[in-house]
Amino acid sequence: MLSGRRLDLLDPSPLDIEIEDIALGLSRVARWNGQTSGDHGFSVAQHSLLVLDLVARAARRADPLLLRAALLHDASEFVTADLITPFKVVIGDSYKVFENRVQAAVHLRFGLPAQLSDDWQAAIKRADRRAAFHEAVALAGFAEEEARRIFNVRQARPTGVLVAWPPEEARQTFLRRFRDLCP
Repeated sequence: MLSGRRLDLLDPSPLDIEIEDIALGLSRVARWNGQTSGDHGFSVAQHSLLVLDLVARAARRADPLLLRAALLHDASEFVTADLITPFKVVIGDSYKVFENRVQAAVHLRFGLPAQLSDDWQAAIKRADRRAAFHEAVALAGFAEEEARRIFNVRQARPTGVLVAWPPEEARQTFLRRFRDLCP
């Protein structure tokens, strides 16, 4: 990692994970394989911020740890990249085991349980699907009805225009929001 840490990908230690490495990696990993409108790819860091905002709006007085978990929900992708769901299905369980090990180490590093509660997982998954639905329509060229069917979303699309940020803006904003959640 750029921080100088060496992360054993097969047996990741929480002690080898730094938020700066996560923010840098996620700010440079494009969602949708980079197939989005705009001058920049829509980064996993920016997606994570959108999921955080959706979780915060859904739970008026959300537990700060839930909000931290929402921001870090795709943190493993700082080393695994963002594989699209059809590839994850084809690759199968071995990929998921690897991804889960990295994610558990991230959770432990930042004061979260290695495995989140079912309630928290469900809240984050709902927001993640809703964010993907919004991104699909606003940035990736999906028709709204197609995206509703694929992501199984019935609610209205979140308001606001999505514009992909330059990587440095995504990295800095991710770090700022993380620090706001970690007093």
